Amino acid sequence: MKRNDDILWKGALEDLFDDFLRFFYADAEELFDFEKGFQYLDKELDQLFPPEGGNYAPRYVDKLVRLFTRGGTEEWVLIHVEVQGYTDHDFAKRMFQYYYRILDQYDKPITAFAIFADTGIKFHPRFYEREFLGTRVFYKYNTFKIIDQDNDVLEASNNPFAMALLSAKLAISRNLFNDQQLFDLAYDLAKPLLGKKMPKDKIRKVMSFLRYYLRFENPEMFVKFEEEMAVLTQKNITMGIEELLLDRAEKQGIEKGREEEQTKVVTNLIVQLGLSDEQISAIAEVPVDFVKAIRRGLKK
Repeated sequence: MKRNDDILWKGALEDLFDDFLRFFYADAEELFDFEKGFQYLDKELDQLFPPEGGNYAPRYVDKLVRLFTRGGTEEWVLIHVEVQGYTDHDFAKRMFQYYYRILDQYDKPITAFAIFADTGIKFHPRFYEREFLGTRVFYKYNTFKIIDQDNDVLEASNNPFAMALLSAKLAISRNLFNDQQLFDLAYDLAKPLLGKKMPKDKIRKVMSFLRYYLRFENPEMFVKFEEEMAVLTQKNITMGIEELLLDRAEKQGIEKGREEEQTKVVTNLIVQLGLSDEQISAIAEVPVDFVKAIRRGLKK
């Protein structure tokens, strides 16, 4: 995706996957057995698309999830989610490739979603079709275009995933606003969010997604926005998606506190995520000048 927002979407889909199901299926509680939880098959998905010619094929934001239905048997469904942030003319074909490889590997029921997070009005591939001498393949999947959604409908919802979509729509429309307008709109979105009838942990996760998906031209505006969000929530910003980022660093044996280890964390955030200096400073809890120095070193 554009601007390396992959990890934000992947984190949001994991944080809010039960809400994702409730958003798209009005009878989700009757369809799925939420008590049995979800299994995220990211490694399995990677194995279905191995490296080609020694280089990894372009990666996309996707989640392959195993979950149980409430049927009489212990049947399980694979829901494959694509979040597309740019125009890809081979998108429908790639969706079909995912389908037949998953089917071949697991031989289980599959439903696929394509969430389009791009700004292209005309880009909305809904199916893949191929025909030759009497042989025809037609593959249709679920699609959802964020920019086409009605703000009033999303704002009226008490579903956390609807709030994440509203945040994404604002970020996608960023070029329509200057920094102050974007700030005001984001603040107006966040303030009523705190009054929604949602679990507090879900609210924090949506707030995290909103903060780090937005992009301000002026870095000082991001700092101001962080301060205002901290006042609103009366919480530190080390929660939700930012916890996911730090947790991944910690799993690699990186502990905060020593300059060498902080350098590794900051370098990882710069190279892999493309965040601003102020965002990285907030996540890694280091001075902005420290981040800038590392960034300059990487450019040499």
